[in-house]
Amino acid sequence: MVLQAQVCGRVGHCRGYIEALNASRVQGFFFCSQRGPPVHRRTALRYLATALVGAHSPALRGAAQTTNAAALARSRDPGVVTLLRHAQAPGVGDPPTFALGDCTTQRNLSDDGRQAARALGSALRSVGVRDADVRSSQWCRCLETARLLDVGPVREAPFLNSFFAGRASADEATRALRGAVLQKIDSRRPTIFVTHQVNITALTGLVPAEGEAVFVMGTAGGDVRVLGRAALR
Repeated sequence: MVLQAQVCGRVGHCRGYIEALNASRVQGFFFCSQRGPPVHRRTALRYLATALVGAHSPALRGAAQTTNAAALARSRDPGVVTLLRHAQAPGVGDPPTFALGDCTTQRNLSDDGRQAARALGSALRSVGVRDADVRSSQWCRCLETARLLDVGPVREAPFLNSFFAGRASADEATRALRGAVLQKIDSRRPTIFVTHQVNITALTGLVPAEGEAVFVMGTAGGDVRVLGRAALR
């Protein structure tokens, strides 16, 4: 069984993270709405204890499945852009010999990462996400994640490239990402941008796990609003 609990504070900020793992039983998506008052750590632990006690309840499992589907279905909503961090790729950053277009010089997806990307794609298709506008960083781990989703043709988008090692301007990349989200305000086509943690954090203030999606929407005032997040576990 996999259980996650996130303590949510101000809109767009999650204050804590607790995870209980026993991967032999249940896999699913965890959804965290970015609304609600701060929760004390002891309260969060009490919530987790309650979840552990009732984890085998059929009613609880049914509710979790409903929440998971509702979370992923958000990616179909008009104007919503799904910012997806690439699936699991062991390590940090990239080797000093990094070369764009040469996957042998980069951090790449693990077998678990590939399996998770396929599973996420299957889940997205099950809630009706097809023929999506899928754009990806030019890093191999992002392109592979995007293609394994199999929810639409994948286009390379340099503005989604990582600036972790200073290969691109953080401010310039974030302005471009914000602009791309704002262009989707009136779009009715599902949109998925596969990118890196630093890019998503710069725009939203959130720190997504590998394979985690953050749902955002542009506003008429030129802001980007965080709607929620979902992660395959």
